[in-house]
Amino acid sequence: MQQSTGTGAASATADSGKGAATAQASGSSDAGGSGGGSGEGGGSGTIDNGSGDPLATSTTISRKQQADKKDLQDANDLQQTAKEQPVAIHYLASFHEICVVTALLPLVTLFTCFVTAYVFQYDDVHETHCRVYNIIPSISAITGVSPQRYFWRFSIALHIGPRIPIAFVYKNYYRSQLRKLDPARVPQTTMLITLILVLNCIEIAALGGVTYISNRENYPVHERIFITFMICSLCYMLATIKLNGLLNSGQKLNEQQQLSIKWKKILFAVSILSTIGLLVFFAKHRFYCHDLAFSWFAFFEYLIAIANMLFHFTIIWDFPSQFMLIVQGPRENMSQYLSNRPKVA
Repeated sequence: MQQSTGTGAASATADSGKGAATAQASGSSDAGGSGGGSGEGGGSGTIDNGSGDPLATSTTISRKQQADKKDLQDANDLQQTAKEQPVAIHYLASFHEICVVTALLPLVTLFTCFVTAYVFQYDDVHETHCRVYNIIPSISAITGVSPQRYFWRFSIALHIGPRIPIAFVYKNYYRSQLRKLDPARVPQTTMLITLILVLNCIEIAALGGVTYISNRENYPVHERIFITFMICSLCYMLATIKLNGLLNSGQKLNEQQQLSIKWKKILFAVSILSTIGLLVFFAKHRFYCHDLAFSWFAFFEYLIAIANMLFHFTIIWDFPSQFMLIVQGPRENMSQYLSNRPKVA
């Protein structure tokens, strides 16, 4: 009986242990299943929440692509419209001929004023404050009487007009040659080019001033403007010769370039010597009233004027075959048109 009872107790104990183990395993399994379910539920919720952002981003990118396509289409339409517009040339002239006429106009006018004033108005053009004997009238005298003054002013007006764009043509012409220089010398040369442009423009303005403000109307102002013209003219000549030396250093020059540089140097030397003579005889006339002093002053004044005109006339060797164009059309079409034109030798 005791053995049976012990066996039953052991069996009961074992069964209860199995039941507990089974219950514990089942509980763990259920808990794991619940955890897995919770994990799946949490993961599913994350995907649902994140699935809205790519859709919005995709919509934004799509709109941006459509806007870019529209802009590209508009640009293509504008480009196509520009290509369809023809290039029209409204004016074509030889730059060489324009420069020749511009340079010779004041020279011819000055000669005409001198001859007519000397023949028909001898007493008027030889009148000075010293009242001494003279044979050569000054430029201010022959261009300050009527009707020569109107002829001279009209001529200078025609002369000054083309000289302003010619000054900027020279600036661009010199800048196009900067590529031949050592990069370290480019800034200094660029400043010299700018200085030449400024001096040229001041010289042109001073020429207009001494033309339209005669010594008979306002002598002090006329004298100051004439001094400004002289200084700027000489400085312009010197700077131009210096610049040509920098740009053409070590370069092989053609015959026209050699002629241009040679005559620039000769005419600058003539201008310097004439300026010295002009100052000497001006002092003799102004302070001592020597006979013929004013005639020598006028002679050197004519030399300075002629040397200045011929110095600018050397442009015929700097631009022997260029043309001046007035063209209408899109910039792209003009660039393509001009690049396809044959070069003029």
